[in-house]
Amino acid sequence: QVQLVESGGGLVQAGGSQRLSCAAPGSIFRLNGMGWYRQAPGKQRELAAAITSGGSTNYADSVKGRFTISRGIAKNTVYLQMDNLKPEDTAVYYCNANVEYELGYPITYWGQGTQVTVSS
Repeated sequence: QVQLVESGGGLVQAGGSQRLSCAAPGSIFRLNGMGWYRQAPGKQRELAAAITSGGSTNYADSVKGRFTISRGIAKNTVYLQMDNLKPEDTAVYYCNANVEYELGYPITYWGQGTQVTVSS
């Protein structure tokens, strides 16, 4: 079972920044849409940011103007730059990606999750 590889996260003070990375392991044919979801304690998982294969982006209202999702030069990587972090951004962040290891066989995978904690 393929699992996306996440890095970044940790503890940061309010107003600070963090950058999360996510990569699809191995040799892929194509990376389609990717997104970052987050789940705070006692709450449902929600979409924070997403990017299509064409580069179009979509953000939750709560993170617009503060978070930036982007693709890396390596075609299997996506980043989430988080600026002006707030305590309410504290959550486990999960990477999600639709990957084709073989042409015509897109499958959606998840990362293991990385904790982001913003102190006030």
